Amino acid sequence: MRSGLINHWHRCVSLLLIDAFDGVETQGETVKIISWNVNGIRACHKKGLLDFVNREKPDIFCIQETKAHIDQVENELKKLTWNHSYWSSAVKKGYSGVATFVNEEPKNVEYGWGISEYQSEGRIIISDHGPFDLYNIYFPNGGSGDVRHNFKQQFLKDLNLHLKEKLATGRQVVVVGDYNVAHEAIDVHDPVRLSKVSGFFPEERAWFDSFVDLGFIDTFRYFKPSEAKRYSWWDYRQMARISNRGWRIDYICVSKGLEKYLASADILDQVEGSDHCPVVATLDI
Repeated sequence: MRSGLINHWHRCVSLLLIDAFDGVETQGETVKIISWNVNGIRACHKKGLLDFVNREKPDIFCIQETKAHIDQVENELKKLTWNHSYWSSAVKKGYSGVATFVNEEPKNVEYGWGISEYQSEGRIIISDHGPFDLYNIYFPNGGSGDVRHNFKQQFLKDLNLHLKEKLATGRQVVVVGDYNVAHEAIDVHDPVRLSKVSGFFPEERAWFDSFVDLGFIDTFRYFKPSEAKRYSWWDYRQMARISNRGWRIDYICVSKGLEKYLASADILDQVEGSDHCPVVATLDI
């Protein structure tokens, strides 16, 4: 009897040790991603950008509409508080531009998927972070006439084709940025009137449907499916933020294979410094 109890105790200890070592080997880390259209990095810097990043400490920080080339900004803005930064700037100075800031160097970084018209506007950075590829995108605004509307529609079509091919390889994908499209009626303050405004046209919302159909999850709606009056952009010209007449056009979306790692998502709508506010998602991966 004593021998049996001892053997049982040894088996229990062995299982506990195996579980403990498995826990160490498979223990994930929390990855906090923040995306923010800063509407000019130099202007946002004067309004507390560094204070914000020091407070939030994201693992990956993606910004859109930098409106600057890296050689135009102060040294403290080139990497902010991170070890590595990657910039894609428009040929036209003071326009567009995206930047991605990380501590752990990505395995690979690309600046688009081979279409020069998009790369020349500084709209895309694709970085390989091991478990996923991160797309930091400043989507075109189609509100200035037919030419830019058509450019935007082609961009949306090309993006979906590219992402479909990427997902077919088995890679997981995170797409962050200013989409310049609000998806559902709950995502704008006046869906009836705004249905005739670029960014909420029926064809743009249909594109978003097709994007979701590829297997993408809107992380904010995943956690807050019915939360209304939560926006990420307000028109400066109309002083719309005071009355919260906004749009939710900034997103962090993840492919279906990352769903099990989702931990949280939110809109940091108390943060000022731009006409947009930051959006955040965390993954335990």
